[in-house]
Amino acid sequence: MDVAFRQESWPIAGTFTISRGSKTQADVVVVTLKRNGHQGWGEAVPYPRYGETVTDTVAALQVQTSAIAKLASRDEIAKLALPFAARNALDCALWDLECKESNTPAWARAGLPPPKAVTTAFTISLDTPDAMAKAAQAAAQRPLLKVKLGRDGDRERLQAVREAAPLARLIIDANEGWNAANIEEMLSLCATYNVELVEQPLPASDDEALRSIKHPILVCADESAHGIESLADLTGKYDAINIKLDKTGGLTPALTLAKAAQSQGFKIMVGCMLATSLAMAPAFLLAQFADYIDLDGPLLLIRDREPAITYAGSLMQPPPPVLWG
Repeated sequence: MDVAFRQESWPIAGTFTISRGSKTQADVVVVTLKRNGHQGWGEAVPYPRYGETVTDTVAALQVQTSAIAKLASRDEIAKLALPFAARNALDCALWDLECKESNTPAWARAGLPPPKAVTTAFTISLDTPDAMAKAAQAAAQRPLLKVKLGRDGDRERLQAVREAAPLARLIIDANEGWNAANIEEMLSLCATYNVELVEQPLPASDDEALRSIKHPILVCADESAHGIESLADLTGKYDAINIKLDKTGGLTPALTLAKAAQSQGFKIMVGCMLATSLAMAPAFLLAQFADYIDLDGPLLLIRDREPAITYAGSLMQPPPPVLWG
């Protein structure tokens, strides 16, 4: 099997800001695999929050080139010394290659029914209340908005967004920006404004307070949720988990995690890092049975790769097979 890796940068439309900082481009790693005249590819986003960088991810893949070329199955990827983002790109590339070789769509290989269009959240980046209100007003006709919070002034930001988009369903992502002293107040405030769910309100290292307080809305683990091994610690603290392929190390472990989480009573959210349609395509399979879908990465970029997933507003169509799967 021939193996190739590359890094790419895709400009963001404006600036994307969360509680930890801002960015103006999406930096991704692409893995390409060729075998018997067929080609598969996958895309991943190394995330500094988890100690991963694009440079280190590409370097790790290069070190493992010989081992990757000899892979007999996707299950062997977990045995390689690779960052989780690298595992994701490799796992998704193998899925795509296997689909091309067998002329069988990914949904069938995964034992799922044919995929249908889904509605994704649309993200309102963290900013001043006025700026967020303008962004929310421009997106007010979208059915589901995801609002980034996690800094001083969140009360004013949330009020401004709700007034600007009174009919939209809202979910909040605090990105670990709240604390044990204000968590109950903020959850109560979210309930007042008819927010349905809040992602990762407390730091992953300091989320025990969630066990002893009321949850007037759903509380979803993001930075606290990784692979299936993290489920035990989430029980009693969270009502839902956000599954991202870059955290689990690919579609294969993500599907296993989703089934286990559902069996334990967790709501499922499928999320993404800022990336192109190539990264959204495998996650679209998870979106088929998720309660909340946040796969708007391409909508936040100045341009997407071609071919791309079609978005009609927030309605996301199945990825074309020529793109992936």
